[in-house]
Amino acid sequence: QVQLVESGGGSVQAGGSLRLSCAASGSTYGRSRMAWFRQAPEKEREGVAVIYRGTGTTYYADSVKGRFTISQDNAKNTVYLQMNSLKPEDTAMYYCAAGPPSYGGRWNANEYNYWGQGTQVTVSS
Repeated sequence: QVQLVESGGGSVQAGGSLRLSCAASGSTYGRSRMAWFRQAPEKEREGVAVIYRGTGTTYYADSVKGRFTISQDNAKNTVYLQMNSLKPEDTAMYYCAAGPPSYGGRWNANEYNYWGQGTQVTVSS
């Protein structure tokens, strides 16, 4: 079993920055792969960044590449999402997700077994 708690969302103007945190507990196997997803109103949930706990390998969606950075502090069991140069289209509920080690389907929400409660990010123009 894995528990995830997100924090750090808020409101910011376009061009600003926010850092999201995801504090994890429970099975390390169950959180071998960690990701951030987001969901805007009336849109499907989309993956934005993935990190593999063991290797630190990261992947990014094209829409956030060069602006967002996913990182981890394994001593603190925390994953971060640093978001810079935010745009209004980044407005969404952001969710932390965890799953077992797999290099397939990293953008498929069904591949992740555990989810946090979400934290709202609002970017105004």
